[in-house]
Amino acid sequence: MATYVSGNVVRKEVVNVPKQEQQREVSSRVRTNRSKAMHMNRGYVTFLAVAAVVTLFACVKYLQLQSDITSRSKHITSLQQELSAAKEANTTKYNVIMNTMNLEEIRDVAMNRFGMVYASEEQIVTYQSPTGKAVMQYAAIPGSGIIASSDVVE
Repeated sequence: MATYVSGNVVRKEVVNVPKQEQQREVSSRVRTNRSKAMHMNRGYVTFLAVAAVVTLFACVKYLQLQSDITSRSKHITSLQQELSAAKEANTTKYNVIMNTMNLEEIRDVAMNRFGMVYASEEQIVTYQSPTGKAVMQYAAIPGSGIIASSDVVE
């Protein structure tokens, strides 16, 4: 006797099979699968062992790298805090110095107490540096203002 079961797309006919045939069919399938599962050759076992070792190695390396990143992150955070504290201390010291220093008082002491005067126009010598930004003076600057000359023109 056939019965019909409504499915998603099409109605299918379900045939009633005696229980003994179903058990025998399932049992033979189970026995076949069990016998296949019991037979593992040497190559398959070696492959599984190598795969397990590689996986273990990758996990250990990952954990080491993660630990290294965490420790470096903590070190960077401590250095950033140290830098922030140093910047704050420098700013505080700079503000203290700027508040205690009076430029008018310094100019007054320099001119009245030490007799310093501003440079006049004839005392100022303009010169050209042949090499770079800074010039070290080891001798008197000539009146022409040219410190050194070279035949090579750049």
